[in-house]
Amino acid sequence: MATLGSSTSPEIAAGSAAAPLTLLLPLGSTEQHGPHLPLDTDTQIAQAVADGVALRLDSVQVAPAISISASDEHRGFAGTLSVGTRVLTEMLIEIVANAGPEFGRIVAINGHGGNAYALRAATEVCKARGRALEAWSVRLPGADAHAGRTETSLMLAIAVDLVHLDLAEPGAAEPIEELLPKMIEGGVREVSANGVLGDPTGANAAEGSRLLAGLIDDAVRQLTNS
Repeated sequence: MATLGSSTSPEIAAGSAAAPLTLLLPLGSTEQHGPHLPLDTDTQIAQAVADGVALRLDSVQVAPAISISASDEHRGFAGTLSVGTRVLTEMLIEIVANAGPEFGRIVAINGHGGNAYALRAATEVCKARGRALEAWSVRLPGADAHAGRTETSLMLAIAVDLVHLDLAEPGAAEPIEELLPKMIEGGVREVSANGVLGDPTGANAAEGSRLLAGLIDDAVRQLTNS
């Protein structure tokens, strides 16, 4: 599997000699994920999807992940780091603007819902400037919102040694649509003392492997059909 960070500049130049490469940019976060999941859960998921896509498609390079992003809604929980939407937007715009011609496509592989506003703004600016930033984001219909069964199962498949199932506990169970108004005002802590939106009970690695395979399939479809 090709990774940009472990390659040399001549290797990248040689790899793009026949045709420009596709650059995958894993976009995660460093934010609380309840008492049982690591702060880099979203980054781990984005990285796993990007790596899976790179194994399936030719002429793809995986960039080093952006692991501090827009996580203001998790402010107040220990360990959370955020640069906010404005800075993340500018960062994405600058990455696209300054990437060399060896990259014919740049695709953000996004694992954190809070990055959606920055991605939307950056893609619009990049398009207007004549060099596109494409975006793929985790989409799992019916999934719980944060640190529940879905993300816990994915992490059991990706990095089981980082999951503390003995500490897993349910959090806010209401639909995200009901929680959102309070979260906009006071963040996740306003609706969930433990930072969980959902219920990790029943999470398992087999389910996580199935979910991850589906995410990789979805990203591959988007890249090959667009």
